[in-house]
Amino acid sequence: MECLIGIQFKDYVLLAADMTTFQSIMVMKNDEHKIHKLSDRIVMAVSGESGDTTQFSEYIGKNIQLYKMRNGYELSPKAAACFTRRNLADYLRSRTPYNVNLLLAGYDDHTGPELYFIDYLASCVKVPYAAHGYGGFFSVAILDRYHNYDMTEEEGYALLKKCVREVQKRLIVNLPNFKVQKISKEGIKNLPSITGQNLAVEDAATA
Repeated sequence: MECLIGIQFKDYVLLAADMTTFQSIMVMKNDEHKIHKLSDRIVMAVSGESGDTTQFSEYIGKNIQLYKMRNGYELSPKAAACFTRRNLADYLRSRTPYNVNLLLAGYDDHTGPELYFIDYLASCVKVPYAAHGYGGFFSVAILDRYHNYDMTEEEGYALLKKCVREVQKRLIVNLPNFKVQKISKEGIKNLPSITGQNLAVEDAATA
């Protein structure tokens, strides 16, 4: 039921993740942070089993920081995605697999912004946009129609709001809050969270 959305543009990447934690039929939290910072210009959005998401994201983040301490430079987004995929594949073949789905986004000085789709079966692919969860059924259709690499930050954020609005409208499960981050040459920037309340106010203003 969780939802992660990632969109790559020419100069930056936008990541959005719902902030709801479920346990069976109960909502436990509406302020969970599912986007984790791995380095100064790499972040990872994680969904799946609550214990697995926390443990795996911390494990990957600490190992990437250890690599920087030992070698004096950070991993590129592509290298971080390959490292993450390899670890996920190794644990998949053990008795303690991680049930997590990931979107990894980062910025590299040579290749620019990058977005990687990684699922719990350790498949990994570089994509212009992607989504995890039931919300992806609606989000990807909207992104197929409206995505453009040359969009400004305001246009990209508006496109992300369009996806979230459709997810909140179509899904029977309530996902009221989405945390949004922008990854660019300047680093990681928190954008205003997208909430159902704010979208309702905008819809009423334009009606």
